[in-house]
Order: sequence, then structure tokens, then C-alpha cells
Amino acid sequence: MLNYLQQHWFSNLRGDVLAALVVALALIPEAIAFSIIAGVDPKVGLYASFCIAVITAFAGGRPAMISAATGAMALVMVTLVREHGLQYLLAATLLTGVIQVVFGIFKLGDLMRFVSRSVVTGFVNALAILIFMAQMPELVGQHGSTMVYGMTALGLLIIYLFPYITKKIPSPLICIIVLTSIALYFGMDIRTVADMGELPDTLPVFLWPEVPLNLETLKIILPYALALAVVGILESLMTATIVDDLTDTNSNKNRECVGQGVANIGSGLIGGMAGCAMIGQSVINVKSGGRTRLSTLLAGLFLLIMVVFLDSWVGMIPMAALVAIMIMVSIGTFSWSSVKDIKTNPASSSIVMIATVLVTVFTHNLAYGVFVGVLLSALFFASKVGQILSISSELSADKQQRKYQVFGQVFFTSAEQFVAGFDFKEAIEKVTIDLSQAHFWDITAISSLDKVVLKFRREGTEVELIGLNEASATLVDKFAVHNQPDDITKLIEH
Repeated sequence: MLNYLQQHWFSNLRGDVLAALVVALALIPEAIAFSIIAGVDPKVGLYASFCIAVITAFAGGRPAMISAATGAMALVMVTLVREHGLQYLLAATLLTGVIQVVFGIFKLGDLMRFVSRSVVTGFVNALAILIFMAQMPELVGQHGSTMVYGMTALGLLIIYLFPYITKKIPSPLICIIVLTSIALYFGMDIRTVADMGELPDTLPVFLWPEVPLNLETLKIILPYALALAVVGILESLMTATIVDDLTDTNSNKNRECVGQGVANIGSGLIGGMAGCAMIGQSVINVKSGGRTRLSTLLAGLFLLIMVVFLDSWVGMIPMAALVAIMIMVSIGTFSWSSVKDIKTNPASSSIVMIATVLVTVFTHNLAYGVFVGVLLSALFFASKVGQILSISSELSADKQQRKYQVFGQVFFTSAEQFVAGFDFKEAIEKVTIDLSQAHFWDITAISSLDKVVLKFRREGTEVELIGLNEASATLVDKFAVHNQPDDITKLIEH
């Protein structure tokens, strides 16, 4: 027990404390902004961020990953809040948590192994672009000014140059302190955290949603809860994979599903919105020195302390400082090598990566981007494997028998190629098909085998199948029709 606490909680005390402080400061304006997107009071996002971070610190499957209220989840909530109000959102948040716990229990986190590296890279690049785009309202339009540009540029210089002086203190924290001091000293008229929205002045309390507990309520919240659960799990598991790579450690994806679910249940019970892992804040945490579960816990606690007890101080922080930090995150998150590798990587991998980026950026929906990426990956893989099929043959000395040797995988993409590999018009007495180097995967493959056998029989040729492996033979016994009465009729129905 002591070894576990030391390894997962207290092995990086100083780094975790400082990183959590930076993360908490950066979380405040984002939580407020996401609340505004969802159409709820800022405290709904702030309470959610506190609760989700604290609970996932204990229940999550990935140390040092930050979970809170997110923009991806907020976008799903907009219609529900507009049409039915906050109470139904809280009920949907509770149901979202329950669904995610069920996902974890049934080990749906293991499905991450079907997500290719190209999809992950596209997901990372898309999020980096979205993070950068989210900073634009602070730099253009009514909030943009020469003063804001100068402060943001100074913040970036501090972030990138201060590590050359010392790495003991995270440079983003120095950026916040220096820019806040400059803004106060010179009395600059620039946008601050306080301008984002009113911070709560009380601690969260237990709050059961005031909705009727009936089927009508379930019909209203279930579609939104399912969407929130899927989007939340997708973003959380993808972020966990990214943090795995950044820290060279492994995470428990199924535990992460359960942890996110428990956190969302907790959030709903204190008046918070549903949330999930945040790649931007997770990258800030890791790059600022956070490594253990303590950093996640402290980020949530610091957030609550700041907004409730230190709101007047936190409100003075210029948004330019936080914009500089998020620009740093977007630059550091984007996989620049993936752009260079487009020319050298297989075309299919590049197409998957680019498609994931484009769909995610243009829809602002991570689930759509990942779905398209996974679908394209599956199609390219099936097409590639389907091409690994060859059929050779040898004619007997008396020219009355031919032996076909099949090599490769037979399934829905290679079924036509399998059938085309045989000469049905050849006038011979017997055909032997050696399948010892082949594997049949699905009923489409079995149907193609039926076609081959029945076409030979229709030409008066005897057919013998040899070498079927056990798995293929099981499918043949169960679904094939070439050895059954009225086989031609059944083939048509098949």
C-alpha cells in the first residue's frame, strides 16, 4: 500500500503541485467558456471541472491526465438545455455516467486497439487546430488590440525562453504571474478572467435533478446521454493514449471508462455538467511537470479554492496570459512530423490522418472525426488484406485432373477474386482444391466457395476440398450449401 501511494501519488510532489496550479488557472476561463457554449451558468462548468478532476484522480485509469468540462461535451448539450433546461441536463449527466460505467464493466475500453496510429495522429492534429482556433476570439474582433497582441507575444517568449534559465518552476506559471503584474502595474484596459463571467462564491452542495422520474423523462435525456457517453469516452481514451506516449507509461482504458462515469455521476449530483478528459490541459500538466494522480487531484482542488475564495485575485489575470499558454499547447500538441511524413507514409495512412483532421475541424465533433478515421482504416485494411490472395494450379500427367492451391485470406473483399481464380470451362474429370494455406473468414467467403464447387459440378467435374483448417471447416459445416440436397437452389437463396 505504501509503495502504491509513493509511486502513484507522492513520487513527484513538487512537480505535481506546480503543474496543478498552472492547470487550475488555465481551467477557469475554459470552464466558463464551455458553460456559455452549453447555455448554462458559469458555475455549472466550474463545479463540474472541480468534481470530475477530483474523482478521476482516484477512479481514473491514467495518472496525470486532466478531466473536466469540455467543449466537445458542451456542444452536445446545447439543444437539451435550450429545449428542456438545466435540470434535464443534470439528469442526462447522471445517466451519462451510468452508461460510461457500463461501458467500462463490459470492457469497451479494449476497443481502442482498433484505433490506428493514423487516426490518433489525426485526432491530435485536429485538437491542436481547434485549441488554436478557440483562442482567436481573444485576439481578433472587439477584444483584439495592439496591447493584447504584445502581451500574448510576451507571454509566448516567457513560456519558451524561461526554461533556459531554470526548469524548476513551470514557465506557464511565470507567464501568468509576469503578465498579471504588468497589466496591474500599468493599469492596462485588456480583457481579464473576471470579464469571462461571474465566479461562484459558495461551495457546491448536493443537488438531485428536479425532473419527473418517468419514461417521458428517459425518452428526453437518453439520446443526449448516449451521445455524451460516446463522445466523452472517445475523447478520454484518445487523450489517455496520447498521455501514454508523452510519459512512456501505460493506462487502464476500462478503468478510465468507469472512472469517467463515476466522475460524471458525481458532477451531476452537485449541479455540474458532464465532462471528459481534456487533451490541452493534460498536455499542460505533463509539460509543466505533472506525473502522478496527485497533480489531477490538486488541479481540481486548486480550481475550487481559486474561484470560491480567491476570485478577486484570479479575476485580475489577463486573458492574454492564458491565450499564450493555450497557443503553446496547440503548437506542442500538433504532430509536425506527420506533415513531413505525408510524402513517405503509405497513401492510405495519410488519407486516414487528413480525413480525421478535416472532419473533426469542420464539424467540431471529435466523435465524427474518429468514426470516419476508423471506418477508412478498416476499409483500407480490408482492401489490403483482400489483395493477399493467390491461386496456383497444376495439371496431372493424364490431363484429366487439376489441383488448385489457394494461398491467403478469403473474406468479403477477396471473394470475387477467389472465384475468378478457377477455370470452370476446362474439360477435366476432377478438381482438387487444396485449402491448407487459406482461411475463410465470413459467410461471403463460404458463399464464394459454394459457387466454385457448384460451377465445377455443373460442368460435370468432380470436386474435392482438402486441407481446411478447423475454424474454416466449422464455417463450412454451418453455412455451406454445396453438400446439401437442392444445393443450386439453396445457393441462389444463399
